[in-house]
Amino acid sequence: MPRVLRFALLSLSALVVGLAALIYALTWHPAAREPAPTSCQTEAPLLQPGQALKVMTWNLQYLAGKRYIFYYDLPDAEGPDERPTPEDLAYSLDEVVRVIREEQPDIINLQELHEGSRATDYQDQLALLQERLADLYPCASQAFYWKATFVPDPRILGSVGMKLATLSRFRIESAERLQLPQEDNDPISRQFDKKRALLVSYLPIRGGGRLAAINTHLDALPEDQETLRLQVAMTRGLLDQFQSQGQPWVLAGDFSQLPPGQYERLSETQRHRYSRDSELKALWSRYPMIPSVEEASGAQQAQWFTQFPNDPRVKGPDRTLDYVFHSPSLTRIEAQVRQADTLRISDHLPLIARFFLPPAH
Repeated sequence: MPRVLRFALLSLSALVVGLAALIYALTWHPAAREPAPTSCQTEAPLLQPGQALKVMTWNLQYLAGKRYIFYYDLPDAEGPDERPTPEDLAYSLDEVVRVIREEQPDIINLQELHEGSRATDYQDQLALLQERLADLYPCASQAFYWKATFVPDPRILGSVGMKLATLSRFRIESAERLQLPQEDNDPISRQFDKKRALLVSYLPIRGGGRLAAINTHLDALPEDQETLRLQVAMTRGLLDQFQSQGQPWVLAGDFSQLPPGQYERLSETQRHRYSRDSELKALWSRYPMIPSVEEASGAQQAQWFTQFPNDPRVKGPDRTLDYVFHSPSLTRIEAQVRQADTLRISDHLPLIARFFLPPAH
């Protein structure tokens, strides 16, 4: 081989290796299963057998508010906005705190909280909430599902950090992050993609046992149903495991999937993120869901809409994407979507449910 060609090949190999090392250094590589950070600022009380438990789930859209059409909000990914202003971030934080203080749920599952993202001025949004809510929520757990030092997408061009967070009025004994199956795209894009997860927090119950509070934000992958099917299958496997152990659980989050009947009522332009047949059937066919299929598909379905998209063609909440699933041992008392005064805080609305925990044996 001519010396010049050999040198060129060696140089190319070194470049490829260097590029791979750079991508690896810029991105995040969590384990399939690992402990999740938890904190309890004071000695929090234990859950009591048979007590009422109020749960809220809310995708906060990184406190961006509703005055924007972000690049990902339109079907062609051509939305004009890339980031919210500091003023809007502050306003949304105030409003989230207001709603939480008025509702005072016992457990809050939050999605799309930022930490260290260029688009939100590197805020630690969980810490900001904890500062304002420390008197109500001494305990918290958290798990990233998107993290990179630099994303080369021209609409990002900087760091990203997005997490799940669970706030609790009761003691969190421990928590773990379970990695969900990831979309099987090209090897480079895969490194920068979101890495969806289940955040499982364990709350001890006085007298023995514990409640598993599970938080998640699934993918919306209409062109990759297999990945979504695997994410749901893994989630169901965890629930089945808890059931077999006799452990009570509650799963709440943004599932990015429609209930039966809502696909047909959306306009053609709004259907592009969803499939007609939801993979969530694997969950609702086995475990209680809030809203139930009947509630989310019936004449009163509008009161269960949990998303108000930023697409300007949508004039109000028009679909259900957020749900609470629970073990049959929890008894549902009541549930609602708080819609009236939350339409300008996020593109999702808070879903709230109350239960009775199982009584002592």
